[in-house]
Amino acid sequence: MDPDSSPAQSSFDRRDLHATRMLDRLSEIGDERLRALTQRGLEVGLEAAPSVQDRRITTFARGGQPAFAGINTFLKAPYCEDIRTVGDYEVAVVGAPFDMGTTYRSGARFGPQAVRRISALYDGYSLDLGVDLLEELRLCDAGDIFVIPSNIEKTFDQIDRAVHHLFESGCFPVVIGGDHSISYPNIRGIAPLIDGNLGIIHFDRHIDIQERDMDERMHTTHFFHATNIPNVRPANLVQIAIGGWYGSRPGLKVARERETVVITVGDIEAMGIERATEIALEVAWNGTKAVFLSFDIDCLDGGFTPGTGSPEPGGLLPREALKAVRMIAKQGLCGMDLVEIAPPYDVSDVTAQLGCRVVMDVLGTLVSEGWLGTRGRSS
Repeated sequence: MDPDSSPAQSSFDRRDLHATRMLDRLSEIGDERLRALTQRGLEVGLEAAPSVQDRRITTFARGGQPAFAGINTFLKAPYCEDIRTVGDYEVAVVGAPFDMGTTYRSGARFGPQAVRRISALYDGYSLDLGVDLLEELRLCDAGDIFVIPSNIEKTFDQIDRAVHHLFESGCFPVVIGGDHSISYPNIRGIAPLIDGNLGIIHFDRHIDIQERDMDERMHTTHFFHATNIPNVRPANLVQIAIGGWYGSRPGLKVARERETVVITVGDIEAMGIERATEIALEVAWNGTKAVFLSFDIDCLDGGFTPGTGSPEPGGLLPREALKAVRMIAKQGLCGMDLVEIAPPYDVSDVTAQLGCRVVMDVLGTLVSEGWLGTRGRSS
């Protein structure tokens, strides 16, 4: 460059960057809850050894760090042991460690443990969304539902009762399975409390809508029975990423008869994830008062999610799935479940981590859009 020449005026403006806008938003949040938790940790965990310079560190781990230490709750949120007080929180994460509805590989009963364990990696602070979950949201971990390992129907009754209690108490329920059969009692627990119709957006590689499988209700039958609930119409069920070579033939017949909306990975390749999600929202919200999100981790390509009972190649990419759930959460939700994470088949917790991100991205979007948390909605 000629030293005597003036540099061309740049058209770049830092304010055009998403990160700049989100950092501005995050700077307004503050850290009051973090400081309160730090002080509480010092009170109950003892001050650190004199050689430790950072005097926020305690002798006994009582906070978010180290991530590999402490008792795991989801994001190390408070444990709501007395479930009668769960209404003090806005969101309750609850485990449904049941996998007796599986038709191939079991192991999803350990899904809640795995998601909680890997969630310790995160601190709740998102530059992408401009959200700090732990500062802006009253979140608790309600522990696990007492499932009955040998009896799917009694387990359904237990899960129905638990989710009904959470929702009736004013909590947004996040149910971590467990196999996908739990979606039926999850919806059965919420639907009677909705003053109108309830829509469902279902991510999966398998359609899961046949009436029975091997003569029982299994993890392939839940949406047949869910859409028999009076205010849960088949017309408001949309299923995304269906396809592959396994498990959908009996259900596709039912989907055709009931005229549910099925969006395949091929559809997504043709129209893009944004348009596919727009269609899903249009279907689920058509004449309904609320929408429930059910996310089966096997909707993602099996290369990203080896830790699941019925993996299938050719599914969604993580970036596509996360974008879709954020778009869905922008419109508001009444609850969600995350299912089919089976840690015995996982590699380096990558499947559980993706599941954890799905939950966090949903909650973060609900906060950023004012559906939950301190921001509120203006309308």
